[in-house]
Amino acid sequence: MNKKVITVTVNIDMDEKTLEDKVNELEKLVEALDGEVVLSLTQKKSYIDKAFYVGKGKVNEIKDYCEKLDAEFVVFNNELTGSQVKNLEEIIGIRVIDRTNLILDIFSERARTKEAKLQVKLAKLKYTLPRLSALRSGFSRQQGGIGGKGIGEQQIELDRRTINREISNITLQLKEIEKNRNEIRKKRINSIEPIISLIGYTNAGKSTLINKLISYGKDENSEIKEVFVKDMLFATLDTFVREGLLLNGSKVMYVDTVGFVSDIPHNLVESFKGTLEEIKYSDLILHVIDISNRNVDEQIKITNDMIKKLECNDKKLIYVFNKLDKITDENIKLEYANIEDKVFISAKSDEDIIILLNEIEKKLFSSLVKTRLLIPYDSQKILSNILNNYSPKFIEHIANGCFLEVFLKPEDYLIYKGYEVNEK
Repeated sequence: MNKKVITVTVNIDMDEKTLEDKVNELEKLVEALDGEVVLSLTQKKSYIDKAFYVGKGKVNEIKDYCEKLDAEFVVFNNELTGSQVKNLEEIIGIRVIDRTNLILDIFSERARTKEAKLQVKLAKLKYTLPRLSALRSGFSRQQGGIGGKGIGEQQIELDRRTINREISNITLQLKEIEKNRNEIRKKRINSIEPIISLIGYTNAGKSTLINKLISYGKDENSEIKEVFVKDMLFATLDTFVREGLLLNGSKVMYVDTVGFVSDIPHNLVESFKGTLEEIKYSDLILHVIDISNRNVDEQIKITNDMIKKLECNDKKLIYVFNKLDKITDENIKLEYANIEDKVFISAKSDEDIIILLNEIEKKLFSSLVKTRLLIPYDSQKILSNILNNYSPKFIEHIANGCFLEVFLKPEDYLIYKGYEVNEK
């Protein structure tokens, strides 16, 4: 059975639309941990109450609603201090958690790989450390679902020295994992296939899109290792790398990254930074956007801020406005007329995938020169150089040499121009 939850959002200098979006997003975060929001409360304030975050009167109101609705948790849409959590729990009488803790709990639930589990545990420890003394309440940290699991073995009972030692230990383990990942990444970077990273707000449709992209050009009998898809926030945390084909037959590597959300905990961003840095090594970024979301502009800004934070502003980028099938007003496209390098699609549409693949090819090969070369059999070193650095659209061995069609960098085109032919 879903746990009954009351959410509380304090409005400090927010307009009505932003407030509504914040409340809706928190409700979806609660649902992502199988919680049922029975009531969403808001309070407009010009300052934060040091003891309770909200006013004392609001605390009593929350307590009354909890009793009437049999609520099991109260989730605040703001980050609380340890003492605020303790003070609220003493009056309300049930477990109180904040947005940061909720997101950390979701990540704990979703983590599958050893690295993801360590990253989340590290963020949890860093969140708990400054709250240690205030969080010594009688509420169990071992429950499942919302507010559950904590960081294992009742972390609030561990002293600072133990937590700091564990932080150091996890940091060392992550450095070792990162070292191994860098070796794998190095091989991928040195390969001839371009790397395309998908980035965007959580639940924008990245995983659905990557599954469609890697399926293109494959026959029905081909084994396709799809990534997990579910219509929920943070359905998956792991970074996936999959091979795909472009329209011209060139191979590419698609990288699916963890989605973002507003006010994502700083410790979580820091913990996942190594994973997110996959984006730095991309030849192209697909910024996937849910055009049907009412808060689409804010989501674009949050993702762009993350791209900037990762120092990837100089990367080639396509804005992929996804979920076109969910909108009825085609005029919404006009609102983004000033954005260059964009495409409007539904990841469910095969025709739209072709449109996107066309744009990917244009962007990847815009600076390349398409040419046909005939390399004589006594010039195999030339052919070897080309094949080591490029993936030809096609290659054929004929009587007087090796015939291939390939996209070359301008400087390489000048080197191999002497082998150019119009026909076989």
